[in-house]
Amino acid sequence: MELKNIQSLEDAGKKSSHELLRFGIALLFIVAVILYTFINYGHISFTLVVAAMIGGYMAMNIGANDVANNVGPAVGSRAMTMTTAIIIAAVFEAAGAIIAGGNVVTTIKGGIIDPNDIEEVETFIWLMMAALLAAAVWLNIATAVGAPVSTTHSIIGGVMGAGIAAAGWAIVNWGTIGQIAASWVISPLLGGAIAAGLLYLIKRTITYKSDMMDASRIMVPWLLALMGWAFGTFLMMKGLSQIMKVSFVTAVIVGTLVAVAVYFLTRPMINRYSKINANNKDGVNQMFTIPLIFAAALLSFAHGSNDVANAVGPLAAIHEALTTHEAATGTKAAIPLWILVVGALGIAIGLALYGPKLIKTVGTEITDIDQMRAYSIAMAAALTVILASQLGLPVSTTHVTIGAIFGVGFLREYLKANYTRMIAQIEEHHQGQDRAIVEAFIRRFEKASLPEKGRLLQELKAHSLEHDPHLTKKERKSLKKVYRQELVKRSIMLKVVAAWVITVPATGLIAAGIFFAIRGFMIG
Repeated sequence: MELKNIQSLEDAGKKSSHELLRFGIALLFIVAVILYTFINYGHISFTLVVAAMIGGYMAMNIGANDVANNVGPAVGSRAMTMTTAIIIAAVFEAAGAIIAGGNVVTTIKGGIIDPNDIEEVETFIWLMMAALLAAAVWLNIATAVGAPVSTTHSIIGGVMGAGIAAAGWAIVNWGTIGQIAASWVISPLLGGAIAAGLLYLIKRTITYKSDMMDASRIMVPWLLALMGWAFGTFLMMKGLSQIMKVSFVTAVIVGTLVAVAVYFLTRPMINRYSKINANNKDGVNQMFTIPLIFAAALLSFAHGSNDVANAVGPLAAIHEALTTHEAATGTKAAIPLWILVVGALGIAIGLALYGPKLIKTVGTEITDIDQMRAYSIAMAAALTVILASQLGLPVSTTHVTIGAIFGVGFLREYLKANYTRMIAQIEEHHQGQDRAIVEAFIRRFEKASLPEKGRLLQELKAHSLEHDPHLTKKERKSLKKVYRQELVKRSIMLKVVAAWVITVPATGLIAAGIFFAIRGFMIG
C-alpha cells in the first residue's frame, strides 16, 4: 500500500475517533440529565424525564448552531483563537443563562398560539414536547449542513406545527406569523446596512487617510465609545431583561455613562498604541482586538440570558403542567434552577463539541473578515436590536449578524470594483507610456488620501481630452470581469437564505408529525 493511502486511512481514523468522542460526551450529558431528573423528579411523571432529555438535546443544538454568531466574526478576524472563543462563549453563555435567565419564562414563544385553546393537560404537554424535539432536530440538521439558523424561529415553527396538529388552524396567530416572515427580510437588510455604513465610516475617517495613525488617535476612541454605548444599552435591554425591567431611557442613560467611561479610558491607550503601531491597516486593526473580545463575551451573556428560554421554556411549561395538573392558561411559567442549569450546561457543551463548524462558517467562509469588519458586524448586531425594539420590529439576532457579514462583504465588492475601475482609468490614460511611469503613478495614487485620489483622476480625465487614449475591446471585456470579482461566497449565501426561509415550515411539519406520533403512542 502506498504511503499516501496509509496517511489517508490514518487521517480518516483520527476523524472518526474524534467524532465518536464528541458523540460519546454528548450522550453522557443526555444520560446525566435523564438520571438526575429520574432520581429527583421521576415521582412526578416519567414524561418529565423524557421532556428534560429533549430539553438538554435542544440546548446542545442551540450551543452548536446559534452561539457561532457571537464569536464567529472575532475568530474570523483573528482577534481570538477558536479555543479562546469557545471558552469565553461557553462561560458567558452559561453565566447569562443561570444569572440572568430569569425566574419566569415565556412558554408560547412570540404569542404564536393561544394556550387557552388547549383544554387537556396531556395535549398541552404533548404539544410542548413535539415543538421542543422538532426544533432540536431541525437545528441538528442545520448544523450538520453548516447553515446558521434562528433558534427562536425554530421553536416558533415547532409550536405552530404542533399547535395546528393539536387544535386546528384557528389556534395560530397568523398576524404574528406575518411579522416573523417580514423579519426574514428586515433583519438581514437592517443589519447589513448598519454594518456596511459603519465600515465605510471607518474607511473614510481612518484607512483612506494618508496618516492612519494620526486619524486613529482622533476616531478610534469615539468608535470604542459608541461601542460602549451600544453594548451598555444592549445589555440592559436584552441581557438583564429576564430578571429586571429596564425602560429604554434608563438603558440609554446607562449606555451613555459606559460610553463616557470607555472614551476617557481608551483615549490614552490609543494615543500610546498609535505611536508604536505600523501606519497601515494592520496597525489600525490591532486597536480593535481587545474590544472585540469584550463584545463576544457580552453578546454571549445576552444570548445565554435570552435564548436559554428556547431550550427550557417548553420544558418549564411541561414541568408546571405536571405539577399543577392544569393546562397552561397563561403564557408564563416558573423556571426551577435545575432546569436553567440543564439549559446552560447544554448550550456550553454543544458549543464546545459542535460549535467550531458553524464558527468557521460565520467567521471565514462567507467573506474575509478583519478586526475593523468584525467591529462593524458586532456593532450592527447590537444597534439593530436596539433600533428594532423601539420600532416594534421582530428581528432575529442570527439573521442580523449574518446579514451584517453579507453587508460588509458586498461593500467590499463595491469598493473593490470601484477601485479597479480607477486603476483601469489610470492604465488607459497612460497607454503607450513607459511601464515604470505607469507603476509610479499607481503607487502615488494608492498612497494618496481620498480627496487626492479624486484630484489625480480629474487631472487624468483633463489630460485625456488632448490624447484620447483607448483600450481595445478585448482589454475592456477582461476588465469588466475584474470588476465583478466576488468577495461574498454566493453558494454559502444561497444555502443560508434557503435554510432561513424553510425553518418555520420545516419545524412546523416535523412538530406536527411528532405530535401525532406521541398522541398515537399514548392513546394506543
